[in-house]
Amino acid sequence: MPPEDSLLPEDVVRKVARLAKLAPSDAQIALYRRQLSDVLARMGALRSLDLSGVEPLAHVGDTRNRLREDVPGPTLPSDTVMALAPDRSPPFLKVPKVLGEGGGA
Repeated sequence: MPPEDSLLPEDVVRKVARLAKLAPSDAQIALYRRQLSDVLARMGALRSLDLSGVEPLAHVGDTRNRLREDVPGPTLPSDTVMALAPDRSPPFLKVPKVLGEGGGA
């Protein structure tokens, strides 16, 4: 665990929380300061490793993607889709909003 003087500043942790749309308590901020500082310290330790001669790894297994041609397949008729939809405004389906106002930080 990093010493107290090397912890992330509280305002940085609050900014990260705000960007993640979280509202942590003061006690949680103190905990997150330590946890985030620990993660960054470990990342620093990883950065100091000599990785020359180590091949980059994309996948841990020997699997390969099976790529196929992107062609449209069979679809349901529009009348059927409209009949199944719980909320509609033909020729469109109404869906619930998933992003808040602004969407940015």
